[in-house]
Amino acid sequence: MCGIAGILAYDPKAASVQRAEVEAMSARMRPRGPDGDGLWTADDGRVALAHRRLAIIDPDPRSAQPMVSHNGALRITFNGEIYNHRDLRAELEAQGHVFRTTSDTEVLLALYAQLGIDMVTRLRGMFAFGLWDQARHRLVLARDGYGIKPLYYANVHGTIRFASQVKALLASGGVSRERDPAGLVGLCLWGTVPEPLTAYSAIKALPAGSVLTVERDQVRLEPRFFSVAASLAGAPSLPAGQAPQELVREALVETVRYHLVADVPVGSFLSAGVDSSCLLGLMAELAPAPPTTATVGFDEFRGSDHDEVPLATQVAHRYGAQHHVRRVTRDEFNRDLPAILDAMDQPSLDGVNTWFASKAIAELGIKVAVSGLGGDELFGGYPSFRDVPRWAKWPRPVRRVPALGILARQVLAEWLDRTHWASPKLAGMAELGGAFEGAYLLRRGVFMPWELERIMPRELATLGLRNLDMLAEARACLTPDPGSDFARVAALEASLYMRNQLLRDTDWASMAHSIEVRVPLVDTHLLAQVAPLLMGPQRIEGKTWMAASPTPPLPTAIAERPKTGFATPVRAWLEQSSCLDQWKRVETLRHPKTHWSRRLVYALVARELSEG
Repeated sequence: MCGIAGILAYDPKAASVQRAEVEAMSARMRPRGPDGDGLWTADDGRVALAHRRLAIIDPDPRSAQPMVSHNGALRITFNGEIYNHRDLRAELEAQGHVFRTTSDTEVLLALYAQLGIDMVTRLRGMFAFGLWDQARHRLVLARDGYGIKPLYYANVHGTIRFASQVKALLASGGVSRERDPAGLVGLCLWGTVPEPLTAYSAIKALPAGSVLTVERDQVRLEPRFFSVAASLAGAPSLPAGQAPQELVREALVETVRYHLVADVPVGSFLSAGVDSSCLLGLMAELAPAPPTTATVGFDEFRGSDHDEVPLATQVAHRYGAQHHVRRVTRDEFNRDLPAILDAMDQPSLDGVNTWFASKAIAELGIKVAVSGLGGDELFGGYPSFRDVPRWAKWPRPVRRVPALGILARQVLAEWLDRTHWASPKLAGMAELGGAFEGAYLLRRGVFMPWELERIMPRELATLGLRNLDMLAEARACLTPDPGSDFARVAALEASLYMRNQLLRDTDWASMAHSIEVRVPLVDTHLLAQVAPLLMGPQRIEGKTWMAASPTPPLPTAIAERPKTGFATPVRAWLEQSSCLDQWKRVETLRHPKTHWSRRLVYALVARELSEG
């Protein structure tokens, strides 16, 4: 895992690239690559590429980046891992390609030379890269299908800048810090800034599963090469006689085997949940040595359902892992909070759990950790799989009458505000229910659109809502129609909540500790393999299938444990912290049913506005 950055002055009228600017971008990402750094600038001063290296595959200096092709025509700066790079290397060698390293980076250069930008469809892994094609005078930016690895860019006055982090682009000094109202509104609605927006008007995220090319003076966002909805919609029927349990076991074994490809030891984040426990069991079968695992515990949770330690320790012993328990205290949280906020690339109400899990695994000298992230989105582990289809259907008669839903919401919202009888979300059922995208906003939303004027200036809220069509973005995640209620929720969860929050927070929180996190359950090939199960008439028992996949299967205490999610006592700790002063100033949110997440989002928005 690494940090990448680059600048291309593609307009002849644009100023030449300044080396100091690229160096500043790279320096801001130092924790992403403690094992080396590289910088290349073209002789004509029009393009530069930078790289921060965390050496995982072929750690030898020969694989340093930016890497150049044999003939000097191609250069690349790459962040991620290509798990099928050995398969691709064998194909390319059979066609006459000669390799100087055993890295996946060199495979990317050879594959591009062979296929051009179509090469992205052959890659299994997580990736974001910038590739300079000297012969075509073309810059290629690409990002993996799920969006596991981040890639941001700013196209200003004939110069395009890109980097792994928003804050790296800001460090260049060539990008405006003007806040984006739509990004801040998105933060209020979802608890995170939805892609392709960022908190800054000039900076955009390259959409997951996309390629952007800059050729001569033409900037083009190519058609997406992957979407979760399309993968589900195109799923074949389950083969006759194929047992779901057998299919899931084979698919999970394959994805874990690929995600263990590394030239350094691979550890594991271990909770008391099915997802991480299942992956550990399969790692124990496939890895050459017992895996190293880390579980984070909190004294505040001892003896409660939120305490992950006892069951995680039981699972670790079952599969012979070298297990470590890391206790985190309130004092440590208070000491770390300034660093957490600094590392947080964009405002988010999540990520603290991954911060401490990554810190724990880094203290053990491990560079790579497997995470169970993605299992709930794939196999229906969230209440949204039950609630969203139901909410998408029952209010439909109200929606048939124009403006009736809005009127009902206005009346009910005013009444709820006076009586404090129930959650403010209830008022939006008539307006937003009756469609999957609206029901999903009700289920996942932090604030509702009509509440925004209470937490930000009215003109900012109005402008942000005008520029952010949150329902249209959600509908786009359902195009083409995935084909079943389960698949529709799976597409929404993977394309919105997981991508915008879980994956992004995992990236910044882990890279702050120079840890690469691998997510075997977030894999385009795995999705294609299990998609027939998500589309068919049979009952979907994904977590049961997962629990039975390792040998031996997971203990009953894990397999039948109700989902609690990985929790931290953040709410209580924030009450004692002075780092987020806005947390304590929520005069506009006196509703007794105000959830702590709403208070935290309010604090984050207030912090962004005060800094802007």
